[in-house]
Amino acid sequence: MSCDDSAGPAGHAVAGAAPAEPVPAGPAAAWPAADIAAAWERELPGIGAGSIEVITPLWRVAKILADERRRTLSRLGIDRSTLDLLSVIRRAGPPYELTTREITARTLVTAGAISQRIARAERAGLVERSPSGASRRAVAVRLTEAGHRLIEPAVRHLLTREASLISALIPAEQRALATTLAKLEHALATQPADVP
Repeated sequence: MSCDDSAGPAGHAVAGAAPAEPVPAGPAAAWPAADIAAAWERELPGIGAGSIEVITPLWRVAKILADERRRTLSRLGIDRSTLDLLSVIRRAGPPYELTTREITARTLVTAGAISQRIARAERAGLVERSPSGASRRAVAVRLTEAGHRLIEPAVRHLLTREASLISALIPAEQRALATTLAKLEHALATQPADVP
C-alpha cells in the first residue's frame, strides 16, 4: 500500500480530527510523495514511511503508461493480448513459429488463456496452427503474412511513442533506472509468498 491520499483508506480523514494540511486541488501528483511520507512520519512517528517515496511514484507512473499504451493500441487497432501473442512469435525470429508450450512459458500467461488468444488470432487470419516437429503432441503456431503486416508497424509505432514518453531522462538515466527496476522486479518475484 502506498498510503497515497488518492489511493486507499490510509489517506482518509479520521472523524473528529482536524486536518493537518489543506488538500490540494488537481491530480494525485499534486501531492509530492515526499510530503505524503513526511505527513505519515509526523502523524505516526517511527512508522518508517520511506517506501511511499518509491512506491507512490511507481504506481502513478504505471497508471500513466498503462493508460497511454491503451490509447495507442486502440489507435493502432490491436488489443493487448493480440499484441503480446504476435510479438512473442515475431521476436523469436525465423521461421516465426513457436509451440504453444513455448508461447506459454514466454508470456507468463496460463495455457488456457494462450489457447483462447491463439484461437482468436487464428480466426482473424493472423496465425496458423500445425503439428510441430518438436513432438507428436506439440502444436506449432506460425505468423501469417497478415500477422506480419499487423505486428511490425504496430511495434514500430508503439516503441517510438513510448521512447518519447521517457525522453525526459537522458540515456544514462534510462539505463540506470532500467537496472534499478530490474533489481527490484527480481527481488519481488523471488520473495517467498509468506513474507509480509
